[in-house]
Amino acid sequence: MRLARLLLTIIGALAVLMGLIWIGQGTGIFPYPASSFMINQSPWILRGAIVAVIGAAIVWAARRLLR
Repeated sequence: MRLARLLLTIIGALAVLMGLIWIGQGTGIFPYPASSFMINQSPWILRGAIVAVIGAAIVWAARRLLR
């Protein structure tokens, strides 16, 4: 159970980070790499927010439910 909790926490944290990067690219705040098709594209703001919320829910569930 301890390993599952650790793995889910890592996966959730990576999902949150990925979602934040997508939000940054969608808004143009994080324009890297310069040739990315996601820069200044508003659909990636919503998609990033959804991924970040799902990642946060995974971390919460791993920490709260897997004791």
